[in-house]
Amino acid sequence: MPKTLTPNSRPGRQDTRQALIDAGTEIILEKGFHNTGIEQILKVVGVPKGSFYHYFKSKDDFGLSIIEHHAELLRRKLEQTLTNPAHTPLQRLRGYFQGARDSLKDCACRKGCLFGNLGQEMADQHETFRARIETIFTDWRNRFSACIREAQGQGEIPKRLDADMLAEFCLLAWEGAIMRAKVTKSAQPLDTFIHFIFNELFQSGEPGHPA
Repeated sequence: MPKTLTPNSRPGRQDTRQALIDAGTEIILEKGFHNTGIEQILKVVGVPKGSFYHYFKSKDDFGLSIIEHHAELLRRKLEQTLTNPAHTPLQRLRGYFQGARDSLKDCACRKGCLFGNLGQEMADQHETFRARIETIFTDWRNRFSACIREAQGQGEIPKRLDADMLAEFCLLAWEGAIMRAKVTKSAQPLDTFIHFIFNELFQSGEPGHPA
């Protein structure tokens, strides 16, 4: 999660751009992109307006910079978790979702997924935002798919199940569970997702044997 800043906790010059991104992320997660004002971000970071326009051409440019920053964080997390040789492929998948579930619970399920939130808000209004978020979701799904195939090769998931469809379903169901968790202010939808995926769907057949 990005570091929370408080008013007047002014960062050093080299940290200003990142501080603006961190503060903007926090506010956007709470209020949405359209309801987030530049002045509000500047107040949190404690820098003048000129500092904002030194790093970002516009509010849209700022929003896209936030997306790129968090896309890189997601990529690193997925690589770190889904390719870890210390665990089996199925353990990696479960560990990824369990870790994400714990992070969401830590913030009382209030903020949700940045990409899911922005996708719902901006997809019909800003083609550049929509297209970039779609590529992020596609990469996310493809990484799930690769790990699922590896799990199938090791007999952890039945080979009769289509890896690409499973990966797509996982992503769709996970984003839906996050939205439901935000509404209920409870991690129960996330727990339901994890239970069904790993105790029901992925075990719908005898591991290591045709199903």
